[in-house]
Amino acid sequence: MLDIAVLTGEYAVCRLPAGSALPPTLAGDLSGDDVVTVSWTADGLSVICPADRVPEQAAVETVWRCLRVAGPLDVAVTGTLASLVGPLAEARVSVVAFSTYDTDYLLVPTVLLGEATTALQRAGHHVLS
Repeated sequence: MLDIAVLTGEYAVCRLPAGSALPPTLAGDLSGDDVVTVSWTADGLSVICPADRVPEQAAVETVWRCLRVAGPLDVAVTGTLASLVGPLAEARVSVVAFSTYDTDYLLVPTVLLGEATTALQRAGHHVLS
């Protein structure tokens, strides 16, 4: 199955109004295994980032932990997210998923990290802490 790393620190899911520019707190170097993802749509700017990099004036939902699938993964591979999200749904763990060119990431509520890692291990995945 898959090797999954639990990244250090807490993460936030943020929303800024449509037309917002990339906030300066998100530009620049990342440290360690930090990850930031930004999506622009006509409805607004969505950001997932370490909790200590949350943009000012953003609507924020915090206290998530980030899991990274060991990659790189081939873009043509199918079923990767399904093999992760299915067991988490069965364990009643909410998930926010996003992907990069190289791999997939999942956010799970910090308070359910134990349940999430247990569910993934039961599904045959190897969780690295």
